[in-house]
Amino acid sequence: MGSFSIWHWLIVLVIVIMVFGTKKLRNLGGDLGGAVKGFKDGMKDGSAPAEDKPAAPAAAVSADKTTIDVEVKNKS
Repeated sequence: MGSFSIWHWLIVLVIVIMVFGTKKLRNLGGDLGGAVKGFKDGMKDGSAPAEDKPAAPAAAVSADKTTIDVEVKNKS
């Protein structure tokens, strides 16, 4: 009683096709596929070391390495 049968899913599919139409669903599928492809490409580009990005400045450490000198900004 907790799960839907195949007939329930077929009825839902027919209703969705009637409401949105096949052209809109096809466009939606293409847009979703393009978004997934763009995300994958972005993840590949993000893992490669970027040479054009400047490195973040390192915190200054004193000679005894117990105190870290950090610039603090006050909230206004």
